[in-house]
Amino acid sequence: MTTTLTKPPADPAPPPPPKRGRRSKAARAGGQMHAGPLAYVILALFTFGSLAPLVWTAIAASRDNQRLAQTPPPLWFGANLFDKLEMAWTDANLGEAFLNTTIVAGVSAVTIVFLSTIAGFAFAKLRFKGRNALMLIVIGTMMVPPQLSIIPLYMMVAKLDWTDQLQAVILPSLVSAFGVFFMRQYLLQALPDEIIEAARVDGASSWRVVWHVVFPAARPAMAVLGMLMFVQTWNDFLWPFLVLTQNGNPTVQVAVAGLGRGYTPDQSLIMAGALLGTLPLLLVFAIFGKQIVGGIMQGAVKG
Repeated sequence: MTTTLTKPPADPAPPPPPKRGRRSKAARAGGQMHAGPLAYVILALFTFGSLAPLVWTAIAASRDNQRLAQTPPPLWFGANLFDKLEMAWTDANLGEAFLNTTIVAGVSAVTIVFLSTIAGFAFAKLRFKGRNALMLIVIGTMMVPPQLSIIPLYMMVAKLDWTDQLQAVILPSLVSAFGVFFMRQYLLQALPDEIIEAARVDGASSWRVVWHVVFPAARPAMAVLGMLMFVQTWNDFLWPFLVLTQNGNPTVQVAVAGLGRGYTPDQSLIMAGALLGTLPLLLVFAIFGKQIVGGIMQGAVKG
């Protein structure tokens, strides 16, 4: 009897090692992206384009009319910047104007955020008759130019004897159709229906649901909306210019509009006032810029 010896099966060959410098799609998807030189060049160009008007305003504020009228225009700072800033602060009474504008913009922003969040929650998560029709009406008001409402609004303010008073500027800006639409779109994705139903099962009232569920979920969008409304109210010019006076209760824009008046307007003084009116907004963005960008990015990611 002959015995045949068979060789044991050979081990499978190990897979070839991955080539250096190449990563799988999954690894690339989970890794951190790095910007190339072109991205830095583009970012530098956009940064320069954004800062150029502000830098030019400061340069023009440090010169005089004769130098600003020359060709080529000045490209560096002069020696009169701080003198012009002090003159603009005194002539336009910007101290009172800053206080008035802070009150108007702060009250308007807080009220718009509060009312828009509640209305946005109602349009996004509550079921009631006429919801879609009312939402279309809200969106339709955004298409009406605000200049069309100036005459009837001014007649109402004059009848109430509110001219040259801050409530004439505050009350018309306490609601915003954009704010309602913005918060509705955010809450549609950021607030699951299951959380609201769970709160209802636990016996939470409607106001408790809004306070303990809706507001925490909408906090990033509320921060973004509040900043947008604050900046919009701070920069508003037409309506405050019609109902306020420079010697009464001016806002920053109304006070700056009175600078440099005369047969030959002092352009450097006007630029100094504009620069002072912009600095508070830059300070706010420097302090809260990270939270604003984080809120925008959180709202852009779908859960």
